[in-house]
Formats: sequence, C-alpha cells, structure tokens
Amino acid sequence: MAKTTERTKAESAGIPEKSAINVAETEESITESSGNVFEDLGFENPEEELAKAKLVVALSQVIAQTGLTQTKVAEILGVDQPTISKLLRGRTSGFTSDRLMRLLNLLGQDVDISVTPKRSQDARINISLAHVV
Repeated sequence: MAKTTERTKAESAGIPEKSAINVAETEESITESSGNVFEDLGFENPEEELAKAKLVVALSQVIAQTGLTQTKVAEILGVDQPTISKLLRGRTSGFTSDRLMRLLNLLGQDVDISVTPKRSQDARINISLAHVV
C-alpha cells in the first residue's frame, strides 16, 4: 500500500513551508497619499524634493524631444555625462531647484514662476509642466 502525503500549494511550488506566507495571518493597511510621495516617505523638505522631481521630468522631456544624446546635453549644460545620467534617474542630490531651472534655460526653455494666495491652510510650492520644446 502506497503512503500518501498532503502537500500545500507552497510545497507543490517548491517553496519551503517556513517561507510560505499565510494570507490569513497577514494584514494589509492602506494609507491615503498626501499627494506628495516625498512627504509620505518622510523627506525633510518634501515640497522642494517634489519641485526638483518635476523639473527633472521637464529636463527629461526636453532631452527626449530634441533627440540629443546625454553627452551632447552634458556639453551644452557644462556638466559631465554621468551627471546627466544621474539626473535622469532622479538623483537630484547636489542640485537646487534654481540650478535645475537654469539648466532648462540652457536647453532653450522658459521657466515661469507665479505667486498666488494660498488655497489651503498650509502654503505650498507647485510646479506645473506645460508643453516643452
């Protein structure tokens, strides 16, 4: 008479029993975003980080639409190619919003800043991207 053993789905898939997650034992909690991922993640200056991220998106769009290589962009902006690569991957350390705006200017883009009365209890910084290039 053959001996039969029961196997869990995890074991059948080759996952050791200790590694299997029991869904009934886990709880998920969902927290609504503030609208600024940098604030949600606890960054020290979340408004500044979001502004810089939006400026980098604009830089990325300009570069993509012009078809320039990172090397050529670096030459125009007076930085090295690895710096452009880091920027395009969201590494904004060492760059202020002001410097990013000047880089956009060097690529032939106007950067407009408007000041309006605050719309909520907390004043905020907002960067909106219009059509670039």
